[in-house]
Amino acid sequence: MDFVIWLLIIASFILSYVGVIYPIIPSPLVLWIGFLLYYFLIDQGLTWVFWSVAVLLTIILIVSDIIANSYFVKKYGGSKWGERIAGLGVIVGSFIIPPFGIIIVPFLAVIVVELLQRRSTQEAMRAALGSLFGFLGGAFAKVVLQTVMIIWFVVAVIW
Repeated sequence: MDFVIWLLIIASFILSYVGVIYPIIPSPLVLWIGFLLYYFLIDQGLTWVFWSVAVLLTIILIVSDIIANSYFVKKYGGSKWGERIAGLGVIVGSFIIPPFGIIIVPFLAVIVVELLQRRSTQEAMRAALGSLFGFLGGAFAKVVLQTVMIIWFVVAVIW
């Protein structure tokens, strides 16, 4: 039975990485499902230190994605609406031409929103480029943090 549970834990970890490309899948929640499967069905030996670090890394994981997107759109001259549309575009884009839609849809949506706000084509393109960098920066941060969380879990299980 432990073998099946371990397969589910590993599947949840893999699915968390899929959430980087398909933002509709909540990566932190899927990681936690793996942690909780282990804790409740295999061994309750995970310490409060493990759980504290896992909570801290989860908060950083969630916040880093939001901050990266907002930071880059602002840095490249995007408006508040451009920031919002970039985030929405990532979600909508994950269903349109996956996985390329998560890059193309926000990029085009930010251009349209910025042009509707009477920005020049150059300013709109610059803001759209910021949304692209924001997505890529957030995705990179997610992969790194998720990998750290999984390694932290493995280390906690072994010791």
